[in-house]
Amino acid sequence: MKRAALPPSLQGSSFRTAAARAEGVARDRLDASDLFAPFHGVRAPVDALRDSVPDRCRLLLPRLGGLQFFSHSTAAALWQMPLPRSAEVGPLHVAACPPARAPRTTGVIGHRTDLTAEMLTLAQGLPVPSVAETWAQLGSILTLDDLVAAADGILTTGSATAEDLAAAVARLRRRGAHDLARALSEMRIGSESRPETRTRLVLSRAGLPEPELNQDLRSADGRFIARLDIAYRRYRVCVEYDGRQHAEHAQFVRDADRWAAIEAEGWIIVRVLAHHLADPRALVARVERALRSRGWPNAA
Repeated sequence: MKRAALPPSLQGSSFRTAAARAEGVARDRLDASDLFAPFHGVRAPVDALRDSVPDRCRLLLPRLGGLQFFSHSTAAALWQMPLPRSAEVGPLHVAACPPARAPRTTGVIGHRTDLTAEMLTLAQGLPVPSVAETWAQLGSILTLDDLVAAADGILTTGSATAEDLAAAVARLRRRGAHDLARALSEMRIGSESRPETRTRLVLSRAGLPEPELNQDLRSADGRFIARLDIAYRRYRVCVEYDGRQHAEHAQFVRDADRWAAIEAEGWIIVRVLAHHLADPRALVARVERALRSRGWPNAA
């Protein structure tokens, strides 16, 4: 028997089963193989995108009331803040402006909030708080280092200012307020990835000088040599994070030429791999040794 077509208003995206029933769709049609149930009371085409956070938010969107919005790490992912992988998987975070209630359903973590509808905006077409407010919400679920990495990303992209972040933290008492305050003091503009932030924090907390971040290195005649992740320009020492697990030969050749060009300008390169951040003492010792060989701290 030919499957009944859905009303045009329900085709191509997720929809509430209650809305479908109101349009006369039979209950057994909602259980057909061309649909699936991403959340309770919701149906979507079986081929709908569902892997990324924005995909899953769009599947849930029909269930959200006018005063409900995506929050915490879900909103941060929509704002494309640098987040740990663990923060981008698992349930979606949804909050509600009073008097609405936070949703209660499988696959969603609900939150109470004092935000008003006027304080909400859109990210990727989905309802969220501002960048600064979203970052402040992360204080209740992320570690200090991950808060700093997210703030670094915000400052570097210019999506909010340091003053915006401080104001969001000060607006009310929050869970994680101590880590948020410390993150405000440790965030820096210029970092372009979470590993770069983590490397910077390891080195600065060990008492090494504050580096420049993602600065261009040029020759004496102005020719571009390389963009340096972490640079101690006074001492001609740079720290380069290499996150590749299995480098392609062509890329490895390009990097080898780049490293040689940096060294030809008289710089010492300290390369950092992911495992160095798990036990950073050896990394700190290597960078300190390089700096001391160039006169630090006496040349400071």
